[in-house]
Amino acid sequence: MQAEPKKSLVGEEYEVEIGPVAHGGHCIARTSEGQVLFVRHALPGERVVARVTEGEEGARFLRADAVTVLEASKDRIDAPCPFAGPGRCGGCDWQHAKPGAQRRLKGEVVAEQLQRLAGLTPEEAGWDGTVMPAEGDKVPAGQVPSWRTRVQYAVTADGRAGLRRHRSHEVEPIDHCLIAAEGVSELGIEKRDWTGMDSVEAIAATGSQDRQVVLTPKPGARLPLVELDRPVSVLRIDERNGQVHRVHGRPFVRERADDRTHRVGNGGFWQVHPKAADTLVTAVMQGLLPRKGDMALDLYCGVGLFAGALADRVGEQGAVLGIESGKRAVEDARHNLADFPRVRIEQGKVESVLPRTGITEVDLVVLDPPRAGAGRRTVEHLSSLGARRIAYVACDPAALARDLAYFRDGGYRVRTLRVFDLFPMTHHVECVAILEPASKGI
Repeated sequence: MQAEPKKSLVGEEYEVEIGPVAHGGHCIARTSEGQVLFVRHALPGERVVARVTEGEEGARFLRADAVTVLEASKDRIDAPCPFAGPGRCGGCDWQHAKPGAQRRLKGEVVAEQLQRLAGLTPEEAGWDGTVMPAEGDKVPAGQVPSWRTRVQYAVTADGRAGLRRHRSHEVEPIDHCLIAAEGVSELGIEKRDWTGMDSVEAIAATGSQDRQVVLTPKPGARLPLVELDRPVSVLRIDERNGQVHRVHGRPFVRERADDRTHRVGNGGFWQVHPKAADTLVTAVMQGLLPRKGDMALDLYCGVGLFAGALADRVGEQGAVLGIESGKRAVEDARHNLADFPRVRIEQGKVESVLPRTGITEVDLVVLDPPRAGAGRRTVEHLSSLGARRIAYVACDPAALARDLAYFRDGGYRVRTLRVFDLFPMTHHVECVAILEPASKGI
């Protein structure tokens, strides 16, 4: 006999007391029946009316938006962005919180993930609990730093550029994104007709005047003539196979960090905040303290940001091996590091390539894995190489905490942890953990 479908609770409203912040840009509350609500657009300690956006009777939890604030937190402000709010643009999570409060909330999330997934207190992780803003980002309440150097716009059926709503394919048309960097905003993407396009990504390089637009057409659509308010190069993503093709201009942008210029091709990965690359290189190098002659690994190395910084510091007697899965990123890394003969870049997945290298010991390791983390197998392998220090750069505190627990099993402890707010107004943070053999801490 077929089970009766459970009743959807979407649209139901509950008056609730808002509890602690949770990972993902929402806070936790409970209905009078005890059902857990993940509530966006709320702050801890508030009393709100929460309207369910996802979930059904008997579900483990429901998702909801705070649609009416009955008792406001002292940290609440009116969202500076006119497109923020329940059911609107999903790009920002904390427009309604003072900047200092945002950083405190992010710190609470990192602390909770460390405790829950790695059994670490902030003190045990060598962290003072602060989340550091990037240089120039400390702005008064009601102001928003313009930091996002790469913005992917979705396109409505009638050709308007916008951003997707939270956990939705629906598009919120916008005429300006407050967190977009000046180099993106000055292109005027929002003023143009993008009929036939599925998405338009705008890239404004840091340290050069390079501007790039990456178009993804809908199946069968023709590319528009791209005439923007500043000169740009144009790339197209083939909707059938994801291949990137140059339409006109350079197929790459030039990014500047650590006193070096880095070529980044085909819309490839680079830190989104203009200060992020330098901030992270500084934190990693201060944590590792490379020495002349060191042998170092840079895993998930992208276009070679950390590999170049390491090569510069270990000198001619040192050596650096970078591993990266993306073919174009490997080409760019080899180009960017061509003046360092002791640097080698291998293409492939870290978990496959690292065992094949035959390397049995190293002095230093940097890893900057994707959001899912490195995973137990890779961490076990790294723990066996006897590195003096390991720098783990993480964009997801949950993945970081899981991997720190694996490193502990492999004989490593966290020496220091630094947390940076390189994604203001969103729930994201960047962490740099420095690890060393646990025996050194005894």
